[in-house]
Amino acid sequence: MIDYKKLQNGSDIRGIAKDGVPGENVNLSLKEAMYIGRAYAQWLAGAEPGEGKELSVAIGRDPRITGPDLLKGIACGLTAEGVKVYDCGLASTPAMFMSTIFVETECDGAIMITASHLPFNRNGFKFFTEDGGLNKSDITYILGLAAQMDEAGELPEDEAPEIETLDIMTLYSAHLRQIIIDGTGIAENPLAGMKIVVDAGNGAGGFYAKDVLEPLGADVSCSQFLEPDGTFPNHAPNPENKEAMASISNRVKESGADFGLIFDTDVDRSAAVDGNGREVARNGIVAMAAALIADDYPGSTVVTDSITSRQLTEFLEKKLGLKHLRYRRGYKNVINKALDLNAMGELCPLAIETSGHAALKENYFLDDGAYLATKIVIKAARLKLAGMTIDTVIEELQDPLEEKEIRIPITGEDFSDYGEQILKNLKTAVEEDPVATLEEPNYEGVRINFPEGWCLLRKSLHDPILPMNIAADEEGGAAVIEKWMKDFLGAYDRLDMTVFE
Repeated sequence: MIDYKKLQNGSDIRGIAKDGVPGENVNLSLKEAMYIGRAYAQWLAGAEPGEGKELSVAIGRDPRITGPDLLKGIACGLTAEGVKVYDCGLASTPAMFMSTIFVETECDGAIMITASHLPFNRNGFKFFTEDGGLNKSDITYILGLAAQMDEAGELPEDEAPEIETLDIMTLYSAHLRQIIIDGTGIAENPLAGMKIVVDAGNGAGGFYAKDVLEPLGADVSCSQFLEPDGTFPNHAPNPENKEAMASISNRVKESGADFGLIFDTDVDRSAAVDGNGREVARNGIVAMAAALIADDYPGSTVVTDSITSRQLTEFLEKKLGLKHLRYRRGYKNVINKALDLNAMGELCPLAIETSGHAALKENYFLDDGAYLATKIVIKAARLKLAGMTIDTVIEELQDPLEEKEIRIPITGEDFSDYGEQILKNLKTAVEEDPVATLEEPNYEGVRINFPEGWCLLRKSLHDPILPMNIAADEEGGAAVIEKWMKDFLGAYDRLDMTVFE
């Protein structure tokens, strides 16, 4: 029996679903999927009012080669608990959430089988109700219940469950097309004359070019890697990946496109490239998303993750007139913080990570890469009619002169407590330093201001690693900050300092 607790990845489930990588043994197979399906069904029955009601759940998957087996397993677990199951086939994560919202479907729950941008041998599950994605505590409960069932040997007998097919992507694509029509105010061919490059990274995002943009008149002929392929043969389907961003940047410049859009595997994240090939990612995609909502929500608050730059704060607050709350890493963390702010009466229309997870209040606070892309498309179409281009939206955003990330492994057991002690000691060291100062308020790790720039040292959300982000505003500044940090961290014998070499 596998350790189900190790399958938890925050508010998601992720595991090794296929052999092929040395040292990585399968811990998420059809059997585990059955138990997880049964556990989710029982959780859902407790969350949904109405005793005796037949529950319905839609299941979709990204193109990973282990998807069909896991879909079969989780469907078997669901049907064993009396749940009606719809197979949505190849789909995107946001579309699966929308299966709980669309009046044509109104499912009680939805499951997306995906491991986002992780390698081909990984896979996992994301769960939804109409209230959004499940929280970390919900996943802990579901995995605990699945483990109990596995230990008791309560495996469903029926390995060929009766399920119906549901074409959720046709509904979802039509939904996005209508948003573009409404946003541009043009009913027929609102994107005529626009050349847009879409890079799906061989994930599930190819539909956006063929089923959303092209029917509205856009030229998508120079798009790339639209074909689903779970081995991801061209580049990692990840807007944070340097090779992926370089690939679409080159494609936009070579083709003379107006701009480009790039998605991760399951399309809950996106980034862009302007017509000059400049990447609109990380701090840039945060700035772009904020600029697109600033006029509608003046003076409101934008919640971001912890590694955003000084320059981004200046752009949001001084150029857009918004408030910036730099919070914690983890897309559910920023979304939940935004929900809390709104509940307390502080208007927060946008929660976004530099990874490309963007959730808007107007869109159920769903982190939806295609929805953000759609807002970019609408803005670009409007600007083109005025003889302008999308790069003008964030042309005043400055970038740090130097940026660097170093991920420092922690060896041995109890890595979380060890890392926590390092952060505590670091805070004391900064308080005693004549030059460095602590950033306040700060909600994750220790963020330090130096004359040359800043540094953030934090614990990884899940792994025995201390990620360290450095940004400097003068040449050579990153090296100065790195040396200060290396001198401090060198005193800890359980840190693998070879990463500094």
